[in-house]
Amino acid sequence: MKKSKGFTLIELLIVMAIIAILISIAIPSFRGMQNEARKTKAQGDTQTIQIAIETYYKDYNNQYPAEANYQTTLIAASPQILAAPTYDPFGATSTTTYTYSISTHDPTTSAYYIVYSVGPNGNGTASVSNTGTVTASNGAIWASNGH
Repeated sequence: MKKSKGFTLIELLIVMAIIAILISIAIPSFRGMQNEARKTKAQGDTQTIQIAIETYYKDYNNQYPAEANYQTTLIAASPQILAAPTYDPFGATSTTTYTYSISTHDPTTSAYYIVYSVGPNGNGTASVSNTGTVTASNGAIWASNGH
């Protein structure tokens, strides 16, 4: 009887089934790691923006940047405070920026601000009151000078 030099069809099917099982175990944990990485990025970005806003406040006569186009304001400041726009990893599009709001809509009199990401659920919200109280919901990731 002559010995075969290759694998039988059953041996190949068993190997493919084992590989498929291993992949099905690995994919969910990989997705969980991606989500954790996005959370960490959002936390770091909001803290970076918070520092940029505080720097702007000190450099520009104790005024916070206006809500509209705040990142453009921080990039255009002289000296430059923020190097490039930062985008929310949980945003609806890849160009969705972090949300920034101030306790009143007059940046010259506002005492509190908040910068937040919509978070892993994609619908998180946050706000800060005139007394500095932060209210966040649905997993929003935020940084503020409030409490």
